[in-house]
Amino acid sequence: MKPLLTDYSKEEIAELPLLRDMPSYRATQIYKWLTAGTGFEEMSNLPIPLRERLSETYDDIGARIIKVAKSKDGTEKFLYELRDGALVEGVLMTYRYGRTLCVSTQAGCRMGCAFCASGRDGLRRNLSAGEIFSELLCANGRINDGRIGNVVLMGSGEPLDNYDNVTKFIRFMSESGLVGQRSVSLSTCGLTDGIRALADDGFSVTLCLSLHSPFDDRRVTVMPTARRYKVADIMDAARYYFSVSGRRIIVEYALMRGFNTRDADARELRRLTADFPCHINLIPLNDTDSGLSGVTAKEARAFLDKLTALGASATIRRSLGDDIEGACGQLKRRYLEHSLTEDKDNG
Repeated sequence: MKPLLTDYSKEEIAELPLLRDMPSYRATQIYKWLTAGTGFEEMSNLPIPLRERLSETYDDIGARIIKVAKSKDGTEKFLYELRDGALVEGVLMTYRYGRTLCVSTQAGCRMGCAFCASGRDGLRRNLSAGEIFSELLCANGRINDGRIGNVVLMGSGEPLDNYDNVTKFIRFMSESGLVGQRSVSLSTCGLTDGIRALADDGFSVTLCLSLHSPFDDRRVTVMPTARRYKVADIMDAARYYFSVSGRRIIVEYALMRGFNTRDADARELRRLTADFPCHINLIPLNDTDSGLSGVTAKEARAFLDKLTALGASATIRRSLGDDIEGACGQLKRRYLEHSLTEDKDNG
């Protein structure tokens, strides 16, 4: 495949060999077009020979939306196809304060969380910074009034398992002026070395910890990474991130009936988060045919009441896109199953 030009920063574009003998403003023009999600053919203020040379040498946008599922609440779920045919998902959510896009950072995932459909087939590959950026550019292209103001790295993949490309993507968003770091949330299973690296490298994104149980022996039954990353170590890394960045930590907690909603779970969760700024985000579990059961609204409220009675900051996350299979990996799986069925019928 040709190099992907959205993998290049503004400075790197300026140093391209094919621009060496051209006015410096050409690089600025190309960069502005790319960050607007525009392909080479439509870069109307560039000479046609330059557009042709760019097209011969590079690819412009690294992803395209091939399927959209739209919820009755306005949430849109995208299926992106990458240049090599890999498929990833994104979700565009609209809130009172603006639009938020959930992006994927890997094709598949190797973390193996029992409740997540995106890792069922393991990790295919990491996405490059330009491919992740292309998810944002494609989604922005669907919006007529304004643009996306917040990005959450919570789609398929573990962001800190693709650290270099993910952090380059975050820098790309800031450099382009599209989304600043304080409007970015990064969700991790608790890769402690990556959490500490984020702090040491000066990032100020919101760190979200996918905890789902405060006890190692129970957590490991749904999150294989718990064999290596213990809860105490994850919370120590989170404290370090807070101490350097000053950003409050979000603890993500998917409620599963009979698994993590006991009084003991509430007490331990409160103990873990009591000594530095944390907010607990209770998440109604999506049905992903995993065999795990979610809770009713009444049960979720009861667990929330346990936490708040203990003095914890906690809320139940608003559920969006329930009617379009909101859990990570479901749209991709349904699309592939449909394609296989069509192939069999045509055969």
